[in-house]
Parts: sequence; structure tokens; C-alpha cells
Amino acid sequence: MARVSAAEWVRGGGGRCCCSFKRIAFVICCVNLVAALLVIQSFYTSFFFRPSSGLSRNSFADQTKRMEESIRIRREMEPLALVSAARMFRMKLSREEKKGRIQLPQLVMHKLGSEILQRLRGVDNTNVTEQQAAVNLWRVQKLEEVRKATNSKSSNSSIPFREAKMLKQALETNWPLLMEGIGLWIPTNVINNQHDDKPKDEPDFEEIIPGRPMPPECHAELHTDYDGAAVRWGLTHHKESAADCCQACLDQAKRTKPGGMKCNIWVYCPSEFGCYSPDIYEHKHQECWLKQADTPRLNFKDKYSESYRNNHPNAPVVVPWMSGIVRV
Repeated sequence: MARVSAAEWVRGGGGRCCCSFKRIAFVICCVNLVAALLVIQSFYTSFFFRPSSGLSRNSFADQTKRMEESIRIRREMEPLALVSAARMFRMKLSREEKKGRIQLPQLVMHKLGSEILQRLRGVDNTNVTEQQAAVNLWRVQKLEEVRKATNSKSSNSSIPFREAKMLKQALETNWPLLMEGIGLWIPTNVINNQHDDKPKDEPDFEEIIPGRPMPPECHAELHTDYDGAAVRWGLTHHKESAADCCQACLDQAKRTKPGGMKCNIWVYCPSEFGCYSPDIYEHKHQECWLKQADTPRLNFKDKYSESYRNNHPNAPVVVPWMSGIVRV
């Protein structure tokens, strides 16, 4: 038997094999492509056409029924009578507002406002009486012009007949509304008269001193500051009330041995905001100064003088301290 090579055997159809490697690879690729398309189709179908349990026909019908029931319940609970009354009240207010308005064209209102402003230009801005007189004079003159236009009905008048008729009603009966529509407001001239209806024999009210009542031996004087040598430094000596400060002065005088400085002047700061003094210290509320002077001398009384306040800008008008001279 003659020998045949492998190539010749394949070309000659040896073993009846009719498929090459290329054809086998092509068939495998086609099979893979078809399988991929089937997989993509299954994903697409499951994603877009998957049945939803929440949006089924029965559940959709139930939700629609619930919405309709909710709308029906809200309509039944609506206060129809109240809504109707509010609507009628709103319509009534609208009609009243239309009645109260001046039915004049905007151009006419602007013209009237310009005329009034022209009259007010020569009037003192601070004199309300002159302003009112100027506006009233313009009103009288304008009303006379309007009356002539409505009576004559001639074409020679500068004001049309229909406009003159509306202006006549506005100037005669609706003058405040006309001023409001123009935007003109002149304050009334208020004259404040000082009335002193206090009876002649009635005493003035005394200033209230906080704290317990003042003993008579304290001889308290409001808005008074006495001078003297300090027996007790007030910056570190505070008392609840002026009576306590006076009592501290009395007690100090009783305890002092012969020859020592006995307190005979007490000075107290009753103001919650502190008390002014022409020194370098900040004097606070409830300071109690105990002083001694053979001949007590006033530092300040009632009010600081104008010349003193000019030299001391921080000084108040009224002396804030209160003092007293006791006998020891």
C-alpha cells in the first residue's frame, strides 16, 4: 500500500472529515453570541416586566379607593357655613372699599397733587398753621373753578364737565379721602398748655428713702454731701440703708473713748447707679461714710451749679448723696 501524508489526507477527505478549524471556531462563536443574547433578554425582561406586589391591580384599586374616601371625608368636614360667611364678609369689605375710594383718574390725581405742592413751596415747612391755610385756600379756589365748569357746561372751561362733576363731589364731601388718595398729610397744630391744678395748700410729695424708717436723731438731708475728716472709710464700709448708716455713726460715737474722733456726720449713697464725687474713686451703692467735724461744712447741696458742671462734665445735675448731722 502506498503511503499518504497528513495534509493530503485532509485535503483528500481522508477519514470523511469535512470540518476545518476555522469552521469549528466560527460555530463556537455563533453559539456563544446566541447564548449572550438570550442572557441579556432574560435580564431585560426580568427588570422591566417583573410583577410588583405593591402595584398590582388589586392594590392600585385599593389605593384609589382610599384617596377618594379621604377626599370625601375632607369635604364633609369642611366648615361650609364659615367659609360662606367669610366669603360674604370679604365681598362686603371690597364693596365698602370701592365706595370709599375716590374714582378719579391717576392723571387727575397727579395734577391735583402737583398744584397743592406748588402752593406749599412758598410756605414755611415748620409752620403747620400756614400749611393748612394754604391748602384750604387752594381748595376754595379749586371748588369755585369746578362749580363754574359744572354750571356753565361750556367748552371754554379748562376742566371737562365729567371730571369737574367728580372733582366737585370729592372737594365737597370726600375731602379727607381725596387728600389720602393724593398722599397729602398735614399734621394738626397741637397746642400743649401746661395745667397746674394742684391745690395751693397741698404739700409736695417727699422722696421715698429705701430701707427702714429713719430715726429722728439722724437729721437726714436728701441730696446733701457734708465735708469732714473720715472716721470710717466708706469704700469698704457698706450698709443696707441710710438708717443703718446713721445708726453706725451713733454706735461709733458711743464706743469711742474720750479724746478719740467721734462720728457726728454720716454720708450715704442711696443710688443703685453709684454716686458722683470729684475724686479718683468710684463710689458705689450703699457706701456709708462716717465723718467728724467740729463745724460741719457743706460740700454740695441739692444741685450742682452750672459753672461746676461746665468744669466737671461727668457731674450730674442733682447731688446723689444724702447726709445727716447727729449730736454726740
